[in-house]
Amino acid sequence: MRNRWSDRRFAVITILPAFVLVFGIVLFPLIQTFIYSLKNMELTSASQGQFVGIHNYTHALTDSSVWASFGKTAYFSSISIVLELVLGLLVALLLNENIRGIAFLRSIIILPWAVPTIVNAAMWKWIFHPEYGALNALLVQLHVMTSYHSWLSSPWTAMNMVILADVWKMTPFVCIFFLASLQMTNKSVYEAASMDGAGLFHRFFVLTLPYLKPTVLVLIVMRTMESFKVFDLIYALTQGGPSNGTMVVIYKAYIQSFTNLQFSQGATLSYLIAMFIALLTFVYVKVLKVEEAS
Repeated sequence: MRNRWSDRRFAVITILPAFVLVFGIVLFPLIQTFIYSLKNMELTSASQGQFVGIHNYTHALTDSSVWASFGKTAYFSSISIVLELVLGLLVALLLNENIRGIAFLRSIIILPWAVPTIVNAAMWKWIFHPEYGALNALLVQLHVMTSYHSWLSSPWTAMNMVILADVWKMTPFVCIFFLASLQMTNKSVYEAASMDGAGLFHRFFVLTLPYLKPTVLVLIVMRTMESFKVFDLIYALTQGGPSNGTMVVIYKAYIQSFTNLQFSQGATLSYLIAMFIALLTFVYVKVLKVEEAS
């Protein structure tokens, strides 16, 4: 009995620091943020701290600017994910071939993803600079344009430039997943298909693409979850502008909390994002189970 009690006490002592750390960093902020979303926490309000129930959620869901920010987030996520999947797959197919210098290419492909996001954003801000940016200089030298262009001055162009910066950074991440899956394919199946007269495109659509379907599903969910939380790229490049053209939902939550001092609205938007990601994860698990069953 004494040994059993000492083992239990040792287990509690061992787990306690990790529990305190998780509670302090993860659980307590989550609980506190949820409480804020059910109260009036606007610092400029006379009724600060008053319990308002789901009023903040109904207000957010009926606010046209919130839906506009969700729409911009959905556009950013969908376009960037499609481009990253297509480019990542093409690069992975190239890196999967046995050609000279392939080991070096596999080593350096990770470099864009290894660059911190804030550094990536600062680099692209210099590239997009309207007066001495590298993109303008390149396009003028190639006679694609006759004069320099301000890439971040219009909402539509600014959003697409942000997508370009994100695609440049995250395509290597997608490529590594695809390359790892391609490395585990059965080469003899491809050799047999080639001997039977199957062409390159036929082998890709019949053999490669179905095999990569689980990897594609995993990447779609992972990248959607990450892209819906994009903040530092927007903060460093456009700060939500121009004319709210890049005002994604997580940046709007930041503005509501730390610029407008409407902490309850910021907390509500944060939980709406969390609910969406949780719903997405649930759908992903269901789809993955169907894929495994088939």
